Amino acid sequence: MISLSPSVGSPHSRILGIGTYRPSRVVPNSELIEAIDSSDEWIQQRSGIKERRFASPEETVQMMSVASSRQALERAGIEAAQIDCVIVATVSHMLQTPAVATAIAHELGTDRAPAFDISAACAGFCHGLALGSDLIRAGSAKHVLVVGVERLTDITSLIDRGTAFIFADGAGAAVLGPSEEVGIGPVVWGSDGEQFDLIRQKEDWRDVLEADRPEMPHLVMQGAAVFRWAAFEMAKTAQETLERSGITVDDLDVFVPHQANMRIIDAMARSMKLPEHVKIARDIAEQGNTSAASIPLALGRMIDEGEAKSGDIALLIAFGAGLAYAAQVVKVP
Repeated sequence: MISLSPSVGSPHSRILGIGTYRPSRVVPNSELIEAIDSSDEWIQQRSGIKERRFASPEETVQMMSVASSRQALERAGIEAAQIDCVIVATVSHMLQTPAVATAIAHELGTDRAPAFDISAACAGFCHGLALGSDLIRAGSAKHVLVVGVERLTDITSLIDRGTAFIFADGAGAAVLGPSEEVGIGPVVWGSDGEQFDLIRQKEDWRDVLEADRPEMPHLVMQGAAVFRWAAFEMAKTAQETLERSGITVDDLDVFVPHQANMRIIDAMARSMKLPEHVKIARDIAEQGNTSAASIPLALGRMIDEGEAKSGDIALLIAFGAGLAYAAQVVKVP
């Protein structure tokens, strides 16, 4: 009987470096309110957003991904050729195929690393972290690049009063590598497909093509229902994640939730009974909701501004269309 040799990986994994890219155009609420018959005060009360970033035509999904990845590689002290796999989380790469990850891997110079896209909406980056960590521990890769990137302005209607002020553009990347101690804890993830329609692309592409006046299908959302689900269900997921990681809420230094809505962030913090010493990411006020890019952008800001320090214990939790969700405890690089 022939025995096959098993893959042998690292006992654990960790984040080695975080990189971010924020588009240059800053869009305050005042630029959007007339088209949706709203006000700056109303938008801030509803979402906590003061301004957001919109990408220029030159700031493509690929361009923003490469820029954030190069910063992450530099901070990790890793050459692009050392990357063994590239995972890109996005819902706004407009080509169904091929995966934009392959073009990103090539432009970075990763020496033909396997590369693929995942579609888990706002939870995509945390899904990517889980996959990358498992690849490293299983021996399928030593270093993995995980990118969360969106150009949501391509699929946002600026006359939709429920979403025009929410979505934005940007990219964040993380380089993962082997570790002798746990740097990325077990993932708690899932989906609630019964509520598939709460956040979705408005139309099937085939319906668009058959329309008399075809236009780009945009995102639609049932905001009140999403708020109720996220604010309370995700607090339960957060607690399960802490328990599976073997820690309590008192052990946390940093809380990085998906930057969906400031009211959801505050509701989750109250439900979790977060201690006062825990720093909470509130990147949404200046960045808007960037779906899969939200978590790395928010964590990157906290690192850059000194709110999150190397070795800090951080809880990441993301949720969005699907309704897909994922959470894990990580050590800040």
